[in-house]
Amino acid sequence: MAHWIIETISSLGYFGIFLLMLVEAVFPPIPSELIIPFAGFSVINGDLNFIGVVAAASLGSVAGMIPWYFAGRLFGLGRVRALADRYGRWFTLNADEIDLATGWFKRFGPAIVLFGRLLPIIRTLISVPAGLARMPPPLFFAASLVGIVVWNTLLAGAGYLLADHYHLVEAWLDPVTLAVLVAVVALYAFRLATWRPSSSR
Repeated sequence: MAHWIIETISSLGYFGIFLLMLVEAVFPPIPSELIIPFAGFSVINGDLNFIGVVAAASLGSVAGMIPWYFAGRLFGLGRVRALADRYGRWFTLNADEIDLATGWFKRFGPAIVLFGRLLPIIRTLISVPAGLARMPPPLFFAASLVGIVVWNTLLAGAGYLLADHYHLVEAWLDPVTLAVLVAVVALYAFRLATWRPSSSR
């Protein structure tokens, strides 16, 4: 995967970064932890500009999160609650828990979205409950953009500072991404085994 990412950025530049981050935002297993550091490393060679790298990566991330947010918003809380009561075990959520999560999003939504953008896998999925909670689009996009820009700046800076030691970024961050993915799968398995229907049902 790393070789494909490097080839894409080398041949397409900023547009390649935009496309990779767009795909990463829609399909979480493609990690930004590998995409952006190499883009930052390319700044050393004079091929790219640091601000341009962060801007292209951030625009790609924002474009990729839009479908997730509006899918949650348009699908609607009522439909999700009905599905949770009917097929809740496979969602590992019941209607009561969806109401609780929606309440948390309405109360702490911007902070949850902002910090969620800093976590692998979560950064993509966080858009759906934000849409379900009908978080105002300007607030959602503002909180998302802050988290996205901070994360992309840190990763691009790591690639820039490590320069010829880019492989160290992959050696450290790739296992972290894998660990988060394993944790998400393990949590899903646990929730599947311990799921109970809602009180309303």
